[in-house]
Amino acid sequence: MDFAFQDPWSLSAALVAAIIIGLAKGGLSGVGMLAVPVLSLVISPVQAAGITLPILLASDAVSVWTWWKSWDWRTLRMMLLPGALLGVALGWVTAAFVSDDAVRLVVGTIAIAFVLRWLTQGAAARGRVAQPHHGKATFWAGLAGYTSFVAHSGGPPYQVYAMPLRMDPRTYTGTNVAFFTTVNALKIIPYFALGQFDATNLATSAWLAPVAIVFTLIGAWIIKRMRAEVFYPMTYGLVALVGIKLVWDGATGIW
Repeated sequence: MDFAFQDPWSLSAALVAAIIIGLAKGGLSGVGMLAVPVLSLVISPVQAAGITLPILLASDAVSVWTWWKSWDWRTLRMMLLPGALLGVALGWVTAAFVSDDAVRLVVGTIAIAFVLRWLTQGAAARGRVAQPHHGKATFWAGLAGYTSFVAHSGGPPYQVYAMPLRMDPRTYTGTNVAFFTTVNALKIIPYFALGQFDATNLATSAWLAPVAIVFTLIGAWIIKRMRAEVFYPMTYGLVALVGIKLVWDGATGIW
């Protein structure tokens, strides 16, 4: 059976992407959006997305088991219905008409603005806990579902809503895992309908999935031992780096 990667350079890029996916699913969520750009160095972004989704789903299964019942049910309910469901549906309907680069530029700008806002606040404001809000949850979850579908970049919109809630690291990570596991499951039928699952891509995904699973467990081991005062600044830093990367990719792709 054919694989998408044949030479040492492309194989190395594939392994790095699988490691990134695993660490992200283990709890280091800010790095997850780098997987598709890494794969896109050696194959087309469309094929990269097709290969990545089954690996995400395999890692999701391990993540859910690792963080079982660590999530916040209220936050999940508020974000998944109707926000995330509507976002994925809108992504499916508009996938053929919306530029991935435009989506990356918008999401990257949101991420950078979010981090800058946090940096310019005083220490007291940074530690202040936001209150759950149905309208905000629906809006940001909808944007997360949409951008996750069209560009695998749902993290920043999700974090704009969830991080100010200041859940403890375990609950935050468990909620993040449960949310994106559900979103990725919702993407299976639309991705199949768009022709992103062929024999070559699925064989490649099966080859890379064990690597991602091992690093999912490693990422979870790291997060479970991390204090909140380290976890949140680190997460904001990762969001900033990913935002800069998305803005760069989107801007260069458009211009």
